[in-house]
Amino acid sequence: MWAHSASRRSGRWHPLADHVRATAELARQFADPFGLGDLAAALGLVHDAGKASCTWQKKLVEVADTGKAVGEDHKSLGAELLFPRVGAAALAVLGHHGGLGRVRDTKRVSRGPSDADVLERFFEVVPEAHKLRQGPQLFPETWLEDTSLADMGIRMVFSALVDADHLDTGAHFDDLPGPRVAAPSAMNELVRRFEANRAAMLDDREPSPVDSIRADLYESVVRRAAGEPGVYRLPAPTGSGKTLTSAAFALRHAAVHGKSRVIVAVPFTTITEQNAGVYRRLLGEDVVLEHHSNTDLDGNRLRLAAENWDSPFIVTTTVQLFDSLFGRMPARSRKLHRLANSVIVLDEVQALPIALLVPILDGLKVLSQHFKTTVLLASATQPAFEHLSVWKSLPVRPLVDDPVTLFDRFRRVRYEWRLSPQPSLEQVADEIVGERQALAVVNTVAHARRLYRLVAEQRAKAEVFHLSTRMCPAHRQEVLGKVKSLLDADQPVVLVSTQLIEAGVDIDFPTVFRALAPAESLQQAAGRANREGKRQERGRVVVFDAADCPVPNFYRAGVAKTMAYFGPERAAPDDTTVLAEYYQALYAGLNVDQAERGATIQESRRKLDFLAVAEGPEKDAVTGQRNRKLAFRMIDEDQVTVVVPGYRETARVLELMAQVRAGEGPLRDAFRELRTYSVSIPRVVAEDPAVAALCRPLVAGSRSIWEWVGDYDPQLGIDEGDLGKETVW
Repeated sequence: MWAHSASRRSGRWHPLADHVRATAELARQFADPFGLGDLAAALGLVHDAGKASCTWQKKLVEVADTGKAVGEDHKSLGAELLFPRVGAAALAVLGHHGGLGRVRDTKRVSRGPSDADVLERFFEVVPEAHKLRQGPQLFPETWLEDTSLADMGIRMVFSALVDADHLDTGAHFDDLPGPRVAAPSAMNELVRRFEANRAAMLDDREPSPVDSIRADLYESVVRRAAGEPGVYRLPAPTGSGKTLTSAAFALRHAAVHGKSRVIVAVPFTTITEQNAGVYRRLLGEDVVLEHHSNTDLDGNRLRLAAENWDSPFIVTTTVQLFDSLFGRMPARSRKLHRLANSVIVLDEVQALPIALLVPILDGLKVLSQHFKTTVLLASATQPAFEHLSVWKSLPVRPLVDDPVTLFDRFRRVRYEWRLSPQPSLEQVADEIVGERQALAVVNTVAHARRLYRLVAEQRAKAEVFHLSTRMCPAHRQEVLGKVKSLLDADQPVVLVSTQLIEAGVDIDFPTVFRALAPAESLQQAAGRANREGKRQERGRVVVFDAADCPVPNFYRAGVAKTMAYFGPERAAPDDTTVLAEYYQALYAGLNVDQAERGATIQESRRKLDFLAVAEGPEKDAVTGQRNRKLAFRMIDEDQVTVVVPGYRETARVLELMAQVRAGEGPLRDAFRELRTYSVSIPRVVAEDPAVAALCRPLVAGSRSIWEWVGDYDPQLGIDEGDLGKETVW
């Protein structure tokens, strides 16, 4: 009785009994850290019970050499068997291939096993499963009292199940020994390595006038790492060494409390790439896993390339983290059980989408209170989450006693305002041209292109650079490297960028121009001015509101509140006291507690409707059409990943694409390398006829990863504005 057909090399078939037992044992070990090992093991033992069917076994033989699926239901029987003891957690078995559904899906399995003959055949090869028919409830009583906990608990055991299933199946087809759970990482050793390499790194760098303040902050924060697990806040000014300080706290806290891993999540892939490089230098290539692919590999033969975060130190994006936490598909959910007994560092936490704050904060609260997760919120512009009802009862421990004094010590800039009368973008460009070294940050890709061209027309092109998400990571890194070299050599240089540069990118200009934006963005951009405090005069931050570059819709509410608290004759955006008032007024004005999207997601979570959380509530019960505007998605615009062979290393990129098309070799490594030469484009842009004509699927049938066959501009990257209608994204 088989679970899977022949392996790739040896031709060995996979016995059903071996597979379900291995899956059960792995799932137990994955769920033991949060006390649900028995539940996860039971789910694992019966998840493939339906494969004992004679019909299923016959069809497996028929399709073994074709690559086709068996096409027969093998999930319901195990869910039916366990339902009396696991209740809604049976959704994990029902969804272990197709994804978590709705609690009402369990109604059809609540009547008990529908095929006694198949069940008896299963018991013949897995007799211990017979004992699961009776016994105490495995569905925790606390879940009945707290639906947010039930929602998260089902997600976590689902994660343990699908990761275990995936690992054992992959080991079979690759003719590898059965997977085993790695021994807990020696966090004390990682702390020692981190401290030694940090000391060496600081010795190698040029001293900065703010080094003593950074050292004071570092020592003060690290001393608090022995505090109880829970939620912590680190309000650290830009340039204060937050990247190293937060990681040091997380590692020491993990070592003191026996945590399994540290997970650092940042809002932009640019920061992910930069921070991962720093952490690799401090901890080693073997320790740090960087994961920020936007490519959805679920549901096709390439899903074996997905990561499951089996590493002691993860660097990822908030998009990857929270879309996985509130997703429903196996490939995304595999990693979730790794969040338990971990330390999560949310860097630049001010960038979390306001519309999703309530479910995000509720999810973090549940993880901290029930799954042994410590959460660290790090930002120079700390949002006032405690004013939202979802966190009013949650103790949040500050790591800085007197942030006002700390920010005063780090104040290195002065603000200038170009708001009334409104200048034109050309006038702003003229002012930038007069600066020897300047950074200009605007709100959209289209605005960045226009401003770059206006400045480049008047300056030597070798001195003017552009940065946006239409450039692949390798291109962005090359630009940042060139700009930093020119700054270090005190050479003329201007960089025009979208807001991707303003959170965490380590770069230091004397003058920063920032298009009008919410206060937190203004302050983040200011963190690129006089960052090291080496200039005798304070850096300049020029905030402008160009008449022909209106504030985009997604910023308008924040800008309106910003103008009520900051500006000429008012406070500067780095006034922490006023910033807290601003956040409180912003959340109240937007009615974040009761806003439709967050409230709808929370209601879907209370109903244990995982489908509605991830894809939106039903608009039409007959057609099944869903309102995706009310779904949990960190990026509202669907993204298409486009591989660009036209930027450097063309032969290597073409080789990797051929490997992916053929489905051969180490696909995980191929995809990881291709990320360096990929650009994420909103689907609405990619499907414009002029743009779509230059894209073709990298994998047959895929709508999420394409090859770009058009030109790649050496300054701008993919410039769809010259092809179809101009877009603000």
